Amino acid sequence: MRLTCMFSFILLFGAAGLVVFIHLQDPEEIVHQQTPGIKYNMGFQQPKKDCVSSNNQDRRLRKNTADGVATVKQDDSLHPSENVPTKLQSTDRRQSSIMFAMKDQQKGEEINSIRLHKRRRRFIIKKSPILISMNSSILNLPTLKSEDRNNSKWKSLYQIQRERKRIMRETCSKYKSNNRRIITPYHVSRIFVEDKYRVLYCEVPKAGCSNWKRVLMVLNGLASSTKDIQHNTVHYGNYLKRLDGFDHKGIYHRLNTYTKMLFIREPFEKLVSAFRDKFEHPNNYYHPVFGKAIISRYRVNATKEALRTGSGVKFKEFIQYLLDVHRPVGMDIHWDHVNRLCSPCLIDYDFVGKFESMEDDANFFLHLIGAPQNLTFPKFKDRHSNEERTTTKITQQYFAQLSPSQRQRSYDFYYMDYLMFNYSKPFEDLY
Repeated sequence: MRLTCMFSFILLFGAAGLVVFIHLQDPEEIVHQQTPGIKYNMGFQQPKKDCVSSNNQDRRLRKNTADGVATVKQDDSLHPSENVPTKLQSTDRRQSSIMFAMKDQQKGEEINSIRLHKRRRRFIIKKSPILISMNSSILNLPTLKSEDRNNSKWKSLYQIQRERKRIMRETCSKYKSNNRRIITPYHVSRIFVEDKYRVLYCEVPKAGCSNWKRVLMVLNGLASSTKDIQHNTVHYGNYLKRLDGFDHKGIYHRLNTYTKMLFIREPFEKLVSAFRDKFEHPNNYYHPVFGKAIISRYRVNATKEALRTGSGVKFKEFIQYLLDVHRPVGMDIHWDHVNRLCSPCLIDYDFVGKFESMEDDANFFLHLIGAPQNLTFPKFKDRHSNEERTTTKITQQYFAQLSPSQRQRSYDFYYMDYLMFNYSKPFEDLY
């Protein structure tokens, strides 16, 4: 008899949970579809560290990443999960005795369902996630002025942008789970805001972001020239606003009216650039935090000095850390996926530039937004200026230290970035 009652209790409790779950699926808010910042129209078309963050901001992001607090994982911009409360209060459901009247139980469950619904309403009002739909397949780009439409250079750069956006959209369309997404403050935490020219820039470390921050500061009137802005001012001055610093209304308004852009770089080249910067030069953060953990885990017979300082990490050890599903220390923005940093399947970027064609792409973008004619993208190297930039040749030298299996796994790790931004396989033996 006791087992029968217990079984009945479990069934009723499960049924009530299912009712609550179904009830939670009802949309609480309706937010209009996101639109790009500036429309493009050519008449015949149908409308259709290098980069370092401030200490507090970087520590916050690293903490979120290392602790697993962040809601977006490796492919989360392709498959984000909805940010809704998941813990159900069960205190009211527990009874001092299993033997109770079925009618009282049903009544109690209805009351709990109402209370949970009210709590969820309060949660939504407080957290205010931004619900958006994936944009249509129409390719929208920033406006090209009528006098520039006969300029072969601008038209060529426009067509390149159109193709990049097409490939990015097709990749998103192929791998996305559904057509509804939630934008949380985490998704826009790497986006910098320039209100005067209405620009949103997603920071991708080791892809020219130090100089892009200088450009944004000049556009905002904080400096007269990019040459006047020192490294520490760029990274630690906190002069630029981040999109996650605005309220729900401010985030939504800017996502729908500002020109959104990001610049990316060949993934292996970006990775080697980050390794050289953080581990081959003195660094009072990456050596003790990442270096010590990497050497301790992956180096056989490590010296006491290496274990104490964390200096001298080898590229092969760094790759072992990167590919380890049980990393001794969390992920970092300098070698994380662009797909995760900027959520390009979630946020409809109007302009996608590449580090490999930085000068043309950057100056084309500045022309599109109507920036001052004397403002061009700076060419100088922000850190270690006497050292050669990381090139394809240098990248191949570093990856030659790895086994074919490690190269393949590294390619698999960045596969979505290679696919989404149409980069070729860096080695012939990759599949």
